[in-house]
Amino acid sequence: MDAFLTATTLVAIAEIGDKTQLLSFVLAARLRKPGAIIAGIFVATVLNHALAGSVGVWLASMIPPNWLSWITGLVFIAFGLWTLHPDSLDDEPKVHRAGAFVTTTIAFFIAEMGDKTQLATIALGAQFSGALGAVVLGTTFGMMLANVPAVIIGEKLAQRLPLDKIRWIAATLFIITGVWTIVGGVPLVA
Repeated sequence: MDAFLTATTLVAIAEIGDKTQLLSFVLAARLRKPGAIIAGIFVATVLNHALAGSVGVWLASMIPPNWLSWITGLVFIAFGLWTLHPDSLDDEPKVHRAGAFVTTTIAFFIAEMGDKTQLATIALGAQFSGALGAVVLGTTFGMMLANVPAVIIGEKLAQRLPLDKIRWIAATLFIITGVWTIVGGVPLVA
């Protein structure tokens, strides 16, 4: 349950104002098919985060346990600092002739590659290597919590959210998680 809750919380908050959430706003405005867009986001996220979480589990098997908590903790702290930098959308997504679902699935999967939520999923997969399913479910649920309202309510929601405050909260959560991971991984008694 810790893996699911940690993954959900970190990703849901970190996703607010992220480039994939900006993509959700753009897709909603252009395609105007919320059901297909939400389904595409879900499929792309499950595929992307299953891959990312698996990479995290694999990395955890390659890294000595005494180093893993330090590396993972420092990565979370780096994500916290990265979160303070506002994201922007590079390009307008190309509408695929197969429709809104395919367009969203492809655009979202590609936009998530190398994104902080994908990299956080790798780190969460490494941290909770015995709970890959919970990590993927949690990160996917967190993505849906942040992006479904973006699709349904759209741009009006973005204008009302205090994005700077949310970015600081997300950064703080990542940094706290990083410190907790490092401290939790260090034996306090010899």
